[in-house]
Amino acid sequence: MAELVLMKGNEAIAEAAIRAGCRHYFGYPITPQTEIAAYMAKKMPKIGGVFLQAESEVASINMVYGAAATGCRVMTSSSSPGISLKAEGLSYIAGSDVPALVVNVQRGGPGLGGIQPSQSDYFQATKGGGHGDYRMIVLAPASVQEMASLTIKGFNLADKYRMTSMILADGTIGQMMEPISFEDAEIEKYEKPWALTGHENKRKHNIVNSLYLQPDALEKTNFERYERYKVVEENEPMWEEYMMEDAEICVVAFGIASRVAKNAVVAARAEGIKVGLIRPITLWPFPTKALRAAAVKCKAFVSVELNMGQMIEDVRLATECKRPVTLCNRAGGMIPSPDQVLESIRAAQKGE
Repeated sequence: MAELVLMKGNEAIAEAAIRAGCRHYFGYPITPQTEIAAYMAKKMPKIGGVFLQAESEVASINMVYGAAATGCRVMTSSSSPGISLKAEGLSYIAGSDVPALVVNVQRGGPGLGGIQPSQSDYFQATKGGGHGDYRMIVLAPASVQEMASLTIKGFNLADKYRMTSMILADGTIGQMMEPISFEDAEIEKYEKPWALTGHENKRKHNIVNSLYLQPDALEKTNFERYERYKVVEENEPMWEEYMMEDAEICVVAFGIASRVAKNAVVAARAEGIKVGLIRPITLWPFPTKALRAAAVKCKAFVSVELNMGQMIEDVRLATECKRPVTLCNRAGGMIPSPDQVLESIRAAQKGE
């Protein structure tokens, strides 16, 4: 039997990062993710790692950029406004094709908003986050166990595809405690011949750079990068299906909203409503094929979100608008109740 340990979600991320081989962490405190930095501050010096609280979020992401260029596993974490400050650095990292892991434990917004949980950074994460044409792999945990396992997965994918992975969690998952195991963690290692490690006159110089003054060279690089993104879209979507075998209504939700939605699905089934749940685990690449297949047999979709309606746009795109998609939501740090989701399921069943 696997050994279980009771951990808070934020601490599970930090411990998983250490086990994945992360020895460099640069960050800045902000609620509700500060426990990640605190955990790293305590543990990193004991294992020969580097913890540095930068003078700002802008500084921390550029430190990540520098460390990532050497090929080491490196991480930063923040919460919504802090991620906005990191946006330029995220674009530089993407433009230089170096791997890194970024954690966003979301809080309510826009602006300083509040410190309660939210999912309102979906657009920011899945549509880029900074300037220019680029993508990030976005992983959305729905449990403390997934906070750990998806952190390790995020490092693996970042190295595999030379791009940024983001853990897009919400404040609830970051602050809750659950028993988890690290025993099944699969650490993958990749050769990094591109890294800045010193050439000793045995190979040509490596250059890590995002500046291309010739437009045709930049265009060529962007096209090549998007060919790699196509491979990610084809091979890496992750999702969970629940009671979808005979479902006529499909609820789509991620993170803490999916846990609420699952309870509502059970309650709706007790009323005789044939409803199921698709939970995207990767928000990018989005599980388009799963939703497209569901649109063949389901008559309606309900998107459950902690925002004003962001993922719903991808649900509509994935289903090619073949079926009506309605929104069940709370915002500003509020979480929908199972009863609210159940009412939305009932309405979808009636065609309302």
